[in-house]
Amino acid sequence: MSKRLKHTLLIGLAAGLAAALAACEPTKPQPRQVVTIPDGEIDPAIWGRAFPEEYELWKKTEEPVSERRSKYKTGMDSGALTVDKLSHFPYMALLFNGWGFGVEYNEPRGHAYMVRDQLEIDASRLGAGGVCLSCKSPYAPGLQKEMGVDYYRKPFKEVLGRIPEKTRDLGVACIDCHDNKDMSLRISRGFTLIEAFNSMGVDPGQLTRQQMRSAVCAQCHVTYNIPKDKENKSVGLYFPWQNSKFGAITIEDIIKQIRKDETVREWKQNVTGFKMAFIRHPEYEFWTFNSTHFKAGASCADCHMPYTIAGVHKVSDHRVMSPVQADMKACKQCHAESPQWLRDRVFSIQDRTVSIMIRAGYQCATVAKLFELAHRHQAEGKTIDPELYSKAKEFYEEAFYRSLFMGAENSVGFHNPAEGLRILGDSIAFGGRAEAYLRQALAMVGVEVPLKVDLEIMKYVDQRGEKKLRFDPKLEFKDPYSLQERFF
Repeated sequence: MSKRLKHTLLIGLAAGLAAALAACEPTKPQPRQVVTIPDGEIDPAIWGRAFPEEYELWKKTEEPVSERRSKYKTGMDSGALTVDKLSHFPYMALLFNGWGFGVEYNEPRGHAYMVRDQLEIDASRLGAGGVCLSCKSPYAPGLQKEMGVDYYRKPFKEVLGRIPEKTRDLGVACIDCHDNKDMSLRISRGFTLIEAFNSMGVDPGQLTRQQMRSAVCAQCHVTYNIPKDKENKSVGLYFPWQNSKFGAITIEDIIKQIRKDETVREWKQNVTGFKMAFIRHPEYEFWTFNSTHFKAGASCADCHMPYTIAGVHKVSDHRVMSPVQADMKACKQCHAESPQWLRDRVFSIQDRTVSIMIRAGYQCATVAKLFELAHRHQAEGKTIDPELYSKAKEFYEEAFYRSLFMGAENSVGFHNPAEGLRILGDSIAFGGRAEAYLRQALAMVGVEVPLKVDLEIMKYVDQRGEKKLRFDPKLEFKDPYSLQERFF
């Protein structure tokens, strides 16, 4: 072989080797595409041009998880199926009888379904009006500013009709949490959360970035009050934090505000005849009151939006799920134990919470039925001791709102286990006092109250109309530690 041929072959081999090595090199990260997001842009698809990884993760909030891993919060396991809480906890059908939550009360699904679920739920749940969009739609801040008090009081579907049809059923979107200029976190609902922080003497502008990673969630994952006018039309919306301090929003302070503002008693409880307020999904309040994770400096995003790898980018997981559904990935950032150990720990806390929540719920239901009995005898001309009656009512409300708080909070006690057991223990104690006062008052007028009060649970289930078809006694949660046979 000539030297020239050898030289040519060597050059060819070197070129081939260089090409092969180049093909094995990892893809170099590409810079983000420069996209200008217009001020006030709501459509997530526009934001997604600049942040495609986050956008694709966000779209997965409407997809069911591949495997059910949770034990109690089964509503978020599927993007297509809702789970009826009144079937799981029938005492709620009795206590909420008189308005929408007593007809249909479902576990929440993924963020993509925030508005869609409202369009599918029983019409009685939409009676409050346009105010119901305040947490659900990114258009809410603009509608509230544009419409004023009419935003709150106009019918829900009338206010919803002002939203462009293309994005009418859009749930939480990029603009709810981010500034379009630099993607910094922002509070978009000044008419609720900023005012709530101000009522506690907190300047939202001074919150740290880590605090903001929870504050943006607190725009919706909180309880709220809806003041009513004389026609029972909604005229406003606020969070009942006026008596609290940052990091210490207690159930006692929430109840104090409810009792101070009579206009927020939105509905009449049929069993007792009392006008009552309501408590909805108070995750932020519950978690920030001296919980272990809050005191450790964790944020909502640390647990529900942990960092993940999308392509070649490290991003916050915008699918927004329970750590249980994500195989405890968020927990393993800090905890060395196995996913199964961590999951068992969660379920152990939730079992204990459900155990005492069931007892508290049926204790409240028992007192409600005794009030019904007392009112029936009053109608027949018997005089119930007013002092005993007044004390019973006061203690009943204390018990009811505590039971309601824990039934509405979406972690089933995990966000703050010690506080959850304290609240439910107090609920049982207040309920027991109310029952004792009523039994004494009824005995004084010659009414013999049986030891086991008939709650007539199925009557309240049947009153749900067509929704009762969703009731399956096999789905009912029993007390994991004591069946409390006297209640069933």
